[in-house]
Amino acid sequence: MTVAVATCAQFPGLPDGERGLLAALRAAGVRAEPAVWDSPDVDWAAYEGVVLRAVWDYHRNPDAFRAWISRLEAAGVPLWNPAPIVRGNMVKSYLRSLEAAGAAVVPTAWLERGARTSLDAVLAERGWTRAVVKPVVSASAFRTRRVARGEPGAQAALEEILDHSGAMVQPYLPEIEAEGEWSFVFIDGAFSHAVVKTPAPGDFRVQAEHGGAAERREAPPELLAQAAAAAALGGEDLLYARVDGVRRGGTLLLVELELIEPYLFLDAAPGAVDRLARGIAKRVSNLRRHKT
Repeated sequence: MTVAVATCAQFPGLPDGERGLLAALRAAGVRAEPAVWDSPDVDWAAYEGVVLRAVWDYHRNPDAFRAWISRLEAAGVPLWNPAPIVRGNMVKSYLRSLEAAGAAVVPTAWLERGARTSLDAVLAERGWTRAVVKPVVSASAFRTRRVARGEPGAQAALEEILDHSGAMVQPYLPEIEAEGEWSFVFIDGAFSHAVVKTPAPGDFRVQAEHGGAAERREAPPELLAQAAAAAALGGEDLLYARVDGVRRGGTLLLVELELIEPYLFLDAAPGAVDRLARGIAKRVSNLRRHKT
């Protein structure tokens, strides 16, 4: 039996930073191959399990992605991370639950799809002069824009989002430019490594496709403790989690808890890819044990 490593059409053989996973899985005794999640040519029922990795276009067709997950469930094919956790993580309003559970989350104004709300009014009510607007289902800074009160085009940017989905408005975080955004990577329930992502000069987006850069850093203990607490709120039996946030004083202000397809910076930390492979191998072994 073979495990599928789910990817997208843009990276059918997995992106550079993820390809080492296939060799690491072989070394761990697991046969694996990449498979494009929305390809009509893939027989998903033939796989022993599916590991979500570079499904980096799911946000462009979230209904199809949800339907695919449901088909895996109907066929009895395990998904890692588990399907209920993935579904719950697709819409960024999960941040409200994390905040209710005690996590420090970036303040957010939530707007329903189709709402005709004045962006300037939202910013004035919150006392924000600059903000970031983005869809509630988004990845890789899709339809994400930095705006200012009274800026021409800002209202149109918000309305474009609201035509297709709900929207979230958050204050612009100057810490992104001053220090960068921290990403804490957890593999199989344990902390693995941390990186700091910084935007290109004049930008605010930290993703590599927008000119951002990432560098491994030692995790400050107080931030790591908060990141671990946030990851624990994501659910049980997580194969991987990435906690993104900015440092404000001694507080990690949570931006995202990534449980679907986060880039894990496996090449930034020695042994990280092997830890992920061992986590997958453990789940495959558990499956086989339960079948016998």
